[in-house]
Amino acid sequence: MNLYPLKFKPILKKIIWGGSDICEFKNILPLQDGIGESWEISGVEDNISVIANGELMEKSLEELLHKHKEKLVGKKVYERFGNTFPLLIKFIDAHDDLSIQVHPNDELAKQRHNSFGKTEMWYVINVTPTAFLYSGFSKNITPEQYEEMVENNTFTDSLQKHNVKPGDVFFLPAGRVHAIGAGCFIAEIQQTSNITYRIYDYNRKDAQGNPRELHTELAKDAIDYKVYNNYKTEYSSQINRPVKLASCEYFTTNLLDMDIPMVRHYKDKDSFVVYICLQGHCMLKDNRGNSLFIEQGETVLIPAETESMMIIPSESSKLLETYVD
Repeated sequence: MNLYPLKFKPILKKIIWGGSDICEFKNILPLQDGIGESWEISGVEDNISVIANGELMEKSLEELLHKHKEKLVGKKVYERFGNTFPLLIKFIDAHDDLSIQVHPNDELAKQRHNSFGKTEMWYVINVTPTAFLYSGFSKNITPEQYEEMVENNTFTDSLQKHNVKPGDVFFLPAGRVHAIGAGCFIAEIQQTSNITYRIYDYNRKDAQGNPRELHTELAKDAIDYKVYNNYKTEYSSQINRPVKLASCEYFTTNLLDMDIPMVRHYKDKDSFVVYICLQGHCMLKDNRGNSLFIEQGETVLIPAETESMMIIPSESSKLLETYVD
């Protein structure tokens, strides 16, 4: 059979810092509180996405990848990642401040956990008036100073704090210390990895009243201590033209802000394509005659064997488009 554009059942994560916006944004009823994340497309072990549309409904992403290989993800991608889907797509709703954390790079993650590392990006969808996040350092510190500052609860003094607004983009290579602050609603695109080193967590307790586990020592060697000039991605939004937001060895992401139909050609990509609908709703029509309606809060996977897609917005719409270059 020919593959077609695929939707998946969201994997909703109840987390101590979760809010109530994910279900509303995704139009999931009944509304649930305390949902911190919705994993939209996941190949993470024990959290494998399940197809929600068409004749492949109820089959897992893992089954599909084993069977269809490069037809689903592309020849280059399959040669590189095998039967692991290389990206994890999420929505994150921070009702409270998330822990300060860092992710290891591929080399360290392989050595310590036999896992991929985690490079990721954030697209800020919505915020409260006081929302902020941390990305990177604001001043130079040594690994020894890092340990002292974590110990005496002053580590956040070394971090670059960013007040945020809808449309802000942050690219977070492995090694960059970061945290999402209360009031941020974010789309996250990342490598398939669930390895997180929690550095500092405001001395919070978990649901059982125990301090949450910290990974201060593991994080020490994973951190990039360099101070950079700018941690936020600067871009100029354009209507009805794709705008590149991120490009790295793990993914490329474009913003499509559109109010008229747009055709996207994939023949030269040799990769699957993921669309995350941030606003509005669109009809997708591929070169094989498959069509699919996608609306705010939905994510769709376009198989690599698809050659082109007509995207027809029924109102002003925004999509994130992601693939592996």
